[in-house]
This record gives sequence, C-alpha cells and structure tokens, in this order.
Amino acid sequence: MTANDASTTDGPVPGERVRHGTGVNSNRAFPTSHHPEHLDPFVLFERFYIDPDQGFPMHPHRGFEIVSYMIDGGMDHEDSLGVSNVAEEGEAMRITTGSGIRHSEFPAGGRGCNGLQLWVNLPREKKEVDPDYVDATQADLPTEEYDGATVTTVVGDDSPLSLHTPMEYLDVRVSDAYEWTVPEDWTGFVYGVAGEGTVAGDAFGEGDVFPVTDETAVELRTDADLRVVAVAGRPHDEPIQQRGPFVL
Repeated sequence: MTANDASTTDGPVPGERVRHGTGVNSNRAFPTSHHPEHLDPFVLFERFYIDPDQGFPMHPHRGFEIVSYMIDGGMDHEDSLGVSNVAEEGEAMRITTGSGIRHSEFPAGGRGCNGLQLWVNLPREKKEVDPDYVDATQADLPTEEYDGATVTTVVGDDSPLSLHTPMEYLDVRVSDAYEWTVPEDWTGFVYGVAGEGTVAGDAFGEGDVFPVTDETAVELRTDADLRVVAVAGRPHDEPIQQRGPFVL
C-alpha cells in the first residue's frame, strides 16, 4: 500500500491555537475546529509553550495516560506521588493518571520551555489502575540512523516508556525521505515540529497534522530539513468522554 492509499482526512490540516486558563499557549493538533474528533485511542495532542512566569499549578487528572516530550528548555514536574523531576530538551515522561493524580508543570531555571503532550485513553477495565510515573533521559531513548532520516523512539521498541495501550511514538528528523509504516488496524498521526516538506505527497510544515486511520505506509520527504513526530496506537473501540482534566 502506498502513502496515497491512506484512509485519512483530506490531507494535512493546521493545528489550532489554544490558550489555557493559566496563561499557557498551545498549538493543538486535535480535537480542533479543523479536526473535531478524538483519534481513538488518543484523546488530544498539542505543542505547549510556557513563558518563564507561567505554568500549570497543582491540578488533578484521572482516566488516561500522559506522554510529555520536551523540544526546548526544561519543565519542572511535581506530583502527588512525591515525584519531583526536571525534563530537559530531548527527555520524556509518562504519567498514568488512573484512579487519580495531581501534578504541576512549570518552566525550569527561569527560562521558557516548549514541548509536546499526548493524552492516551485508558481502556474501560483499566480506568481505576494505580497512578504511576516514569521518565526517560535523552540517552535512554534509542536513536537509529537511516538513509534520509534519524529516528528516536520515545515510546515503542527498546524505549523505557510503555503504556497500557499498545502504541509507538517516533521523533523523525528527515533530511531526504523516510517511510513510516503504521500497523494494521492502528490509528495514527504525523505532527510537524520544524521545517518543511511533504507527507504522503502533500505540503507539510510546523504545526500541521496528518491523521491516519487505516494501515498505510506514509512517505515523508523534504528538500531541506523536516522534523515530525509520528504516533500510532491500537484503538480501544470505546467512546472517549473527556471532561476537562478527566477522561471518563
């Protein structure tokens, strides 16, 4: 199957600016007015930008898992499990909110930060699992060189981060071309982090999202440099009921 055989929306759509009540700005991939649906098993995905004097004070979550991956600067995380950690550029953390957790997120070291945050629904039978936290340094995340791309595995084979949902999360830096294969019956998306190029033959750049809802090989190309994250997971085939910070 070629990239153009993918069952998706009608090609890439732009992310949408979201301003959180704490004063933090984000570029949200979904759900938005451009792509109003969740992408089962994914609840939402966005790139957040936190100024030095902003952040998220202690607040509750439950019913899903969070993957945060830092693009620039550091983010200071504290939670009700007693965890305190600063995730720097290229580092990641996974939080299982389960039956309930409280945490805060602030920029570290008096400077702003930005990164990517993904919410992954927990299947119905695991909504009440114990909350949990795991982080990974840049050295912990496996990186492979290909002809035309460098790929870091944030979640997936050989990464220390795993979730209750089978999935993969790749940071792909394309210098020429790379083909991303999505497993059969999984749902996925590509999100533009930096640079310009094409995804499945369509023009694609920073802040764009390309949803994929069938098995496919998605071709990424650039004449210069293109950085994206490519994320896919096995759907739960259950309704996603988001109520603010909770997924019921």
